[in-house]
Amino acid sequence: MSELYSTPQPFYYDKKSGFTQEEFKHAIDKSSTIYVGYLSFYTTEEQLYELFSKCGEIKRIIMGLDRNQKTPCGFCFVEYYSKEDAADCIKYINGSKLDERLIRCDWDYGFKEGRQYGRGLSGGQVRDEYRTDYDPGRGGYGKQRQFEMDQFGDVNGGDITYQQQILQLQQSQQQHQLYQQANAGGPQNYSGKRNRGGDDDSDSFKRQRDNNGSISAGNTPNKGRFRERDEEDD
Repeated sequence: MSELYSTPQPFYYDKKSGFTQEEFKHAIDKSSTIYVGYLSFYTTEEQLYELFSKCGEIKRIIMGLDRNQKTPCGFCFVEYYSKEDAADCIKYINGSKLDERLIRCDWDYGFKEGRQYGRGLSGGQVRDEYRTDYDPGRGGYGKQRQFEMDQFGDVNGGDITYQQQILQLQQSQQQHQLYQQANAGGPQNYSGKRNRGGDDDSDSFKRQRDNNGSISAGNTPNKGRFRERDEEDD
C-alpha cells in the first residue's frame, strides 16, 4: 500500500525556489500541493474545485495570473489537506481533459506568495512567449509570433529575433525622445526657474513693483515663454 503514495521525482528543479537540490527534494517529499498546467485561460476556479475535489478535500486553489493584467494565464496550484489525496490527484487526474484540454498535474514544493504570477517577459507564462501555434484557449498566438505579425506583417521566422525587435523599437523610441529634447533645448539645461528676460528687464520690473505696490498686465515687461520640461518615458 505504501507504494501507492510514494512521491515520484519532480520533473525539474526550480532554481528560483530558494532551496538547494536536497532541500527541494525534501520539500517535494512532504508536500500535498499539486501544480496544474496547460489550463485554458477561461477555466474557472469553480470548474477546478469540481474536478479536483473528486480526489479529496481541498484546502485551497490558487489561480495563476498574468503579472501585468492580473487575469488567468493557464495554471494553478491545488493544495490538499492530505498527501494521500494529492497522490490520487496525480494518479487519476493527470492527463485528463478539462475544457477540452489535456491538463498536466505535477508535485509542487508548496505555494509561496508571488508564485501565482507568470514569469514570462510579457507577464504570462514563459511557454506562451515563444509558441508559434494558434491556441484559442490561451490567447491565440504566442507573444513572439503575435509581435512579429503586429510589427512586421505575417512573417514566419527570419534573421531578426524577438529580442532584437524589442531592442530596435526601444532604440527608435529613445532616438525620438532625444530629437524632441534637442529641439526644446534639452531638459538637462532646465534650472527650475522661469525665464524673466535680461537683468535690466528684471531690475525694471522690481522697481515698478516697489513703486506701485502692484503690477498691472500692461506694465508687465515682456517675458520669455516658459516651456515645461518633457517627462521621460517609464
